[in-house]
Amino acid sequence: MNATTEIAEAAHTLAVLVDDEPGVLARVIGLFSGRGYNIESLTVSSVDTAAHLSRITIVTTGTPQIIAQIKAQLGRLVPVHSVHDLTLEGPHLERELALIKIRNVGEHRIEALRIADMFRARAIDSTLESFVFELTGSPSKITAFVELMSALGAIEVSRTGVVAIARGSNLDMPVFSTLEVNRKKAKQPAAGKKAQKKA
Repeated sequence: MNATTEIAEAAHTLAVLVDDEPGVLARVIGLFSGRGYNIESLTVSSVDTAAHLSRITIVTTGTPQIIAQIKAQLGRLVPVHSVHDLTLEGPHLERELALIKIRNVGEHRIEALRIADMFRARAIDSTLESFVFELTGSPSKITAFVELMSALGAIEVSRTGVVAIARGSNLDMPVFSTLEVNRKKAKQPAAGKKAQKKA
C-alpha cells in the first residue's frame, strides 16, 4: 500500500492593489467563485485617489499549491497592479473592526461591561436593555469577545473583515500623495507663464 501524505491547508492574507474602477471587485470575486476557492474575509477601499487605486485584502485558505495558483491568477487580471502574500513575506499586522450588540438585563449587564473593559471595547450605544460595543483587534480577539458576549444574552454582530499591512519601513504598495500631485499641478501653469515671457 502506498501511504498518501495529506498537505495541510493554511490561511493566507493577500494584499492586492487594483485600479479603482467599476467591475474590478466582481472580477476578483469571480476568479475565486469560478474555481471553487474559499474567501474567509474580503475588504476593499480606495487608497490613492490621485492614481485611482484601491487595495483589496483577502483572507483565503488552501494548500501551498492552491495559494500559488490564486496569486498567479490574480496577477494575470488586467486591473491588478501587484499581489502580496503577507503571510509568507514576513511579519505583518492584521486588524478588524466589529460592532457587537448585546441584549440583556440585570447582572449580565454588569458582566458585559466588565468583559468589555478587559477587551478594551468601547460602549457606543446604550439602552435599559442593550449595549452596542465597538472593538478593534485581531480576528481571534474579536471572535473570543463575541463568544463571551453570547453567553450573556442575545447578540448581533457586524464585522468589517481583515485589513493588513507589513511591518517595518518597506513600502510594498506605495501610493502617491494627493497633496503632492495637486502641488505639481499648481506649479505647471507658473512654469508655462515663464516660458511665454522668455519667448
